[in-house]
Amino acid sequence: MKNRFFVKEKSLLLIAGIVWLMAGFNVARLGVLSYLQIERQWYLYLLSMLVFFLFGRMFFKMSKKHTKRIIAYEEYRPFWHFFDKKAYIMMACMMGGGIGLRAAGVFPDTFVAFFYSGLGCALALAGVVFARNYLCYHNLMEREQEA
Repeated sequence: MKNRFFVKEKSLLLIAGIVWLMAGFNVARLGVLSYLQIERQWYLYLLSMLVFFLFGRMFFKMSKKHTKRIIAYEEYRPFWHFFDKKAYIMMACMMGGGIGLRAAGVFPDTFVAFFYSGLGCALALAGVVFARNYLCYHNLMEREQEA
């Protein structure tokens, strides 16, 4: 009898996509709410795009690495295996640090506006990449077998 917490490796891609989309939406929402609280300057939008491109590149590489790891799994894995240990530690540090520093008032609304909106959109894009990989799973498997 298979454990009810186990899913097929393909489903891990969908779970990762949903988690990253939700995280991205929530972080971007904080950035947009901060934009509504400040006097907006044109350069803040450029900074948001810069943050998006920098983190988007990093998250895209990360999503490729995790996708490769996931499709190499056996058929059924625990649903939390969409991340590896290193990714969970990084996520906890980023979330804990962001929440703690924001709650302590270390970041002004101007910083939260441009940084969180760019970061949130980059996180959400990683979620889209994982969801696309879920939808194109058979193509990924064919390419992996050819390599």
